[in-house]
Amino acid sequence: MKAMILAAGKGTRVRPITYTTPKPMIPILQKPVMEFLLELLRQHGFDQIMVNVSHLAEEIENYFRDGQRFGVQIAYSFEGKIDDGKLVGEAIGSAGGMRRIQDFSPFFDDTFVVLCGDALIDLDLTAAVKWHKSKGSIATIISKSVPLEEVSSYGVVVTDDDGRVKAFQEKPSTEEALSTNINTGIYIFEPEVFKYIPSGIEYDIGSQLFPKLVEIGAPFYAIPMDFEWVDIGKVPDYWRAIRGVLLGEIKNVQIPGHEVAPGIYTGLNVAVNWDKVDITGPVYIGGMTRIEDGAKIVGPAMIGPNCWICSGATVDNSVIFEWSRLGPGVRLVDKLVFGRYCVDKTGASIDVQAAALDWLITDARQIPPVHTPLERQAIEELLGTNAS
Repeated sequence: MKAMILAAGKGTRVRPITYTTPKPMIPILQKPVMEFLLELLRQHGFDQIMVNVSHLAEEIENYFRDGQRFGVQIAYSFEGKIDDGKLVGEAIGSAGGMRRIQDFSPFFDDTFVVLCGDALIDLDLTAAVKWHKSKGSIATIISKSVPLEEVSSYGVVVTDDDGRVKAFQEKPSTEEALSTNINTGIYIFEPEVFKYIPSGIEYDIGSQLFPKLVEIGAPFYAIPMDFEWVDIGKVPDYWRAIRGVLLGEIKNVQIPGHEVAPGIYTGLNVAVNWDKVDITGPVYIGGMTRIEDGAKIVGPAMIGPNCWICSGATVDNSVIFEWSRLGPGVRLVDKLVFGRYCVDKTGASIDVQAAALDWLITDARQIPPVHTPLERQAIEELLGTNAS
């Protein structure tokens, strides 16, 4: 069976991670989120998969290639152009991406599934497709009920008693919300849906195609399902996803590595004297990472591979990406460290190079700069109390 993964977006709300990593490649404990989607699709018999790519397209293509090692077949549709010898992404909308593939050659010739490439899901796709067909629907949204106080963060789907879609509300207030069922970005389509998607222009599924289907009275349904769905639309969402995995709240993601002590997992060849560090799980430490004596790590926390945590440094409820070096005495609480950026739980970030904080956080592959005590004190005052 055939499916499509939407992977062309720039992921602006997940910056700075998406400056160098496309959203589908954002790692959940060292495994790209899109890889989990491929596993789900394969499990339910969807083994022919189209992926539209644009922003940092080569990162996705070079990792997944033709899909053979994942047990599926993958082909890519690039949205963009070459400018001065460089690929420049120009996404054409989710529905526009579907249309471009179909115009190239009619690939979607039977019921097919479309998934957004930036969510962790554990969904019975087989049951969803069966329900879709039983309704004679040309388009079905997989929706999910959320608490009323959360509806303002999502697009709300309003249906009649039979599940037929009547209207949408984009991030309504709790007082205005007509439903608590939200759009999860998981869709089932019949090929005839292409009658309502124009060629050659930017066109979106949620804001253009779906309202059109409601307007013309097409057989268009939504099915609320109870399943695990972790959207990684913003930095705080990613934070919650990592915490959820480490705390065992996300069941379909296993913590990699070896459990060296209760709640403490490591990759290969971690350099650490366990008797001289203070580590409280749940914690994951990637392979070839060095933890110096006197360091403190408080979970839930993830430290990527090839990192270097210096003596006296504290990592508390934080996510540290690969090749990060945390200087002596640095205290990071509720922070995400990605390259040259230090981000708090709200998504606000500090460029540590621009702020001259390179004694705090630097690349583990380079020799760290040396600062005098007065310089260190001045930088601490600039950032706040010990970078916490």
